[in-house]
Amino acid sequence: MITPFEHIQAAHCENGVTTNLLQQTGVDKITEPLAFGIGSGLFYIYIPLLKINNGPAIAFRTMPGLIFKRTCKALGIDVVRKKFRSREQAELFLEACINSGQPVGCQVGVYYLSYFPKEYRFHFNAHNLIVYGREDDRYLISDPVMETVTTLSRYELERVRFAKGPLAPNGQIYFPKEHPPVGDQQIANAIKSGIKRNVRDMLRIPGAFAGVKGIKYTGEKIKKWRDKLGEDQAGLYLAQLVRMQEEIGTGGGGFRYIYAAFLQQSYAFHPYDELPEISKIFTEAGDLWRTSAVQAAGIYKKRLGSQEDFNTMGNYLLEISQIERRGFEALSKIKWRS
Repeated sequence: MITPFEHIQAAHCENGVTTNLLQQTGVDKITEPLAFGIGSGLFYIYIPLLKINNGPAIAFRTMPGLIFKRTCKALGIDVVRKKFRSREQAELFLEACINSGQPVGCQVGVYYLSYFPKEYRFHFNAHNLIVYGREDDRYLISDPVMETVTTLSRYELERVRFAKGPLAPNGQIYFPKEHPPVGDQQIANAIKSGIKRNVRDMLRIPGAFAGVKGIKYTGEKIKKWRDKLGEDQAGLYLAQLVRMQEEIGTGGGGFRYIYAAFLQQSYAFHPYDELPEISKIFTEAGDLWRTSAVQAAGIYKKRLGSQEDFNTMGNYLLEISQIERRGFEALSKIKWRS
């Protein structure tokens, strides 16, 4: 069974899956930046006690699945989402969707994705792709981060849908239900609610590990890693930071650029001069995240390694924290008229 499907490449997997699935249902004004912003996708959290690939858990975006869920909810679109204990039941449900002509989003693990370059395969279970059909024993895959559509065998798809470890997908499947047309006013309201939620998450979330406070906390910790962990372990921690920043979707810098684009595109629905000006702040943050990644790479590749190098790396994050605080505080002061 093959469902007509237009593949749209995106910078980040869940944004792309959300945009692709919505466009399949006729919501053609939702772009990747709008989906990311309406879903309040920008975030930061550092969890030192949770280890992924032998490094601390670090995320530059909200929890997997929330961008799709929040975007659809804000637009008044009901969704279907299922997880499975049984691989057989997961396959039966997928087959039923395909036979009815319904493309579906799937959460999968990256490590066994055969079409990924080997250097990008590691144990990370929050990647998203779309299954839109099947030809013989091969499922038709639209992975938004790939240039073209691809395929996975029945065995390969089952393997990545039931990958083990943190954020195990458990065969998760999701898609939007049918819905009334989505108008400009609904999109405008969704933009406003998405921005307000992101302001809350980045400025007002309790504790020291998340939001702009979490970025500052990480910067302060990095300055101590060389003495506390030793050069080798500290380098591995920085490698983890860069991996989560630059190789998982679009990471730290890329997500900030997408958010800047979201604010620019929001101007068409909310013509406030503040929005394009504030977008420049998030572009500045994205630039500095990318600069910090170069510094971190120099340390874990042992081209750098002095305490001053670690101080420089930590100071980058302290500055980023200030920049992002400035951006979200500016957003919090917008006087919404509708």
